[in-house]
Amino acid sequence: QVQLVESGGGLVQPGGSLRLSCATSGFSFNMAEMKWYRQIPGKERELVASITERGSWTDYIASLEGRLTISRDSAKNTVTLQMDSLKPEDTAVYYCHAVVLDESMRPTRYWGQGTQVTVSS
Repeated sequence: QVQLVESGGGLVQPGGSLRLSCATSGFSFNMAEMKWYRQIPGKERELVASITERGSWTDYIASLEGRLTISRDSAKNTVTLQMDSLKPEDTAVYYCHAVVLDESMRPTRYWGQGTQVTVSS
């Protein structure tokens, strides 16, 4: 079965850092583009970061001002999100997402259950 399991969330003070991890199984990790989304209370879910299958290209939401680093480890089938200089506005549930394309570029999408990040004094 396909599994995406996030970990690393929790309570952190403003200006602090967290490292989120997403452990995957049940699909071809090396064929998947991996993404992190977040859902801030009262707002729609938004894309935070993406990394291509080989890790050669990354993309981040502009509003985070370079405070994020997404990476992947093919040996462990995991993707991580390093978050620094966190602000209270970053409080959200963060979700791991995988997109696998077939030969016709049709996507199969998988979601994790999410991990809570709370930035507060």
